[in-house]
Amino acid sequence: MSNALTKTEFNFPGQKSFYKGKVRDVYNINDDYLVMVVSDRISAFDVVLPKGIPYKGQVLNQIAEKFLDATSDIVPNWKIESPDPNVTVGHMCEPYKVEMVIRGYLTGHAWREYSAGKRTLCGVAMPEGMVENQKFPEPILTPTTKADEGHDEDISREDIIAQGLVDKAEYEMLEDYTRKLFQRGTEMAAEKGLILVDTKYEFGKKDGKIYLIDEIHTPDSSRYFYAEGYQERLEKGEKQKQLSKEFVRQWLIENGFQGKDGQTIPAMSEEFVNSVSDRYIELFENITGDTFVKSDTSAINGRIEKAVNDFLKK
Repeated sequence: MSNALTKTEFNFPGQKSFYKGKVRDVYNINDDYLVMVVSDRISAFDVVLPKGIPYKGQVLNQIAEKFLDATSDIVPNWKIESPDPNVTVGHMCEPYKVEMVIRGYLTGHAWREYSAGKRTLCGVAMPEGMVENQKFPEPILTPTTKADEGHDEDISREDIIAQGLVDKAEYEMLEDYTRKLFQRGTEMAAEKGLILVDTKYEFGKKDGKIYLIDEIHTPDSSRYFYAEGYQERLEKGEKQKQLSKEFVRQWLIENGFQGKDGQTIPAMSEEFVNSVSDRYIELFENITGDTFVKSDTSAINGRIEKAVNDFLKK
């Protein structure tokens, strides 16, 4: 059994603060750089599950690295270097208080809202007569507020501007970047026989300049369908074959957990944990076209600490 990275407690030179997210541990270096360590923790329904998934952090970090490099002509991004398979070091930006969610297909949260009878999401109209997993006529933008704790909340473009979360001109730039990034991701997925179904992007500012921050097009932030057989499955009303975290959510739902008060997280067997790890590696290889090379996890914390310290000495 491989070690899973579920906790870090580093003290790097120049470290000013530390933030522990659901999956990422972020170290502030002199208010100038961020060291983002992508752990093997896994969350669903805004709850971190009790066991880590081996190699998940490496998968997420290396997919994000590939797509950050492949989209830097569209919008500048925060990445400077990836000194370790689980680590990205980049510019420290002031994040916008919204996440830009874009959906090309009616699935997941959008379908749950639609099937409950709602025909608008974040102020955006959804056509009548659609079925689950059907493609929207045009991708729709359904932003959410960025919660420090608990659930992110759907919010409309109008409310974002009215509440002053982002000013109008900058918000229009974020929308433009989001559409262009989604188009690039869609094209890259199609080359590999995949459909980029929906995703989210986060942006920040540094020295008056907008940057794409955090991750991009990973299975934690995105949903992918296999293109082959998509239409046949749609017409038959069958579930789509997909590569995303949705299968973890479905497993939790089937085992009586949706993150609601009083619900208990089901036990995660070693078999289930390993199957999730395999699914993440499968997505890596499918979406990148590269063979996944498992890193040495025998002393993963020490490996990361050395790599980051070496980078900071440069």
